[in-house]
Amino acid sequence: MFAGARPGTEADAVLGAVPSWVYAPRSLDEARQFVESTGREGLALGFVGGGTALGLGAPLSRFDALLRTTGLARVIEYTPADMIVTVEAGTTLGALSETLRRQGQWLALDPPAPERATAGGVIAANSFGPRRARFGSVRDLLIGISVIRADGALARGGGKVVKNVAGFDIPKLMCGSLGTLALIATATFRLHPLPEMQRSVIVPSCNAGQLRQLLARVRLGQLEPTSVVAFSTGSARCEVALRFEGFAAGVNQQVARFSELQQAAGEKCEQPDDGEAQAWWARQDDARLRGELRIKVAALPSQIEAIQPRLDAVREQLGEARFVWYVSLGLGFLSGNPMDPNAVSRALAEARSALEKTGGTLVLEAASPTIRRSIGEWGANPDAFPIMQRMKERFDPQRRLNPGRFVGGI
Repeated sequence: MFAGARPGTEADAVLGAVPSWVYAPRSLDEARQFVESTGREGLALGFVGGGTALGLGAPLSRFDALLRTTGLARVIEYTPADMIVTVEAGTTLGALSETLRRQGQWLALDPPAPERATAGGVIAANSFGPRRARFGSVRDLLIGISVIRADGALARGGGKVVKNVAGFDIPKLMCGSLGTLALIATATFRLHPLPEMQRSVIVPSCNAGQLRQLLARVRLGQLEPTSVVAFSTGSARCEVALRFEGFAAGVNQQVARFSELQQAAGEKCEQPDDGEAQAWWARQDDARLRGELRIKVAALPSQIEAIQPRLDAVREQLGEARFVWYVSLGLGFLSGNPMDPNAVSRALAEARSALEKTGGTLVLEAASPTIRRSIGEWGANPDAFPIMQRMKERFDPQRRLNPGRFVGGI
């Protein structure tokens, strides 16, 4: 085995599987050599960054070696005037935020646990937070990327590159690929100025119908919150928080306008101080990382009333249930501890079936082996599945990079 690799332990397990060997390269060249070496030996290879999305996907069908990106954490290029930054894949969002803040800038990605979430992991898992409603997903902020292919060759695509490798849009292909196509080596992101002010408004109690009406008021009022999130614990009613960020005058104007709209509709809203607001946003972030069972659901925002009964049926089978719903995006996260795995599996299967009939999805982000075997991690294969299979064949013909983890066993 490659010099410097160590035997795997339980601490290196991914979805219950322990690799035979683990390696943490200290440079991109070392990473490239390791990928090439394992390729010559035909070893199945997995990748781990900060470990915030290890429960996502299916268990690997083979797992011989693991590459950890923690030693790849350098800022390669930062040009504040151009508002771009290039970092190695193991750079955490928390560390990057500190560097950018000194220049009055930020990367508008806010997945949970930024102190652990790495640039490469966020891209591979397509991770996001509530600010996606305003700034888009990682693919909207990613302008360039370099990857180490399964054969050890370095490939680049996107920003500052005249032509993508083989004509593919490499940056977009890597978003959400879960390390099944290549090892992400570096990423170039576009940045935004830090907002001058941020304020939050909280609506203390909403049901599904009121939530839909609230979103309609926001749109009719031409308001532009950077986040709109509903959060509930063990109840169908929820608290809703709206976050406004930008220049002080505009933020104050939008907060006042929303308050007027709520009052005209006979609905309440509260304006917490900065400390209370930060605590609220931290609670909804924390809810996405807690619980033995964690699922992500996607549906049209207008479908919330239709899907709520199915989600409530799942919630009733969970202890310490929490539900986070990104209202304007139609994306939600339900977590808790199953009381009866078989009953939870039935409720999840019914919820997934109902969602898929309306074009939605239900994906397991963390679950016990019993629940995984019962309903599967992903649900029905998407229409683009044949294309996804061809991409896997082109990028990883030996099928040795995170084999079996992605949709349809890719």
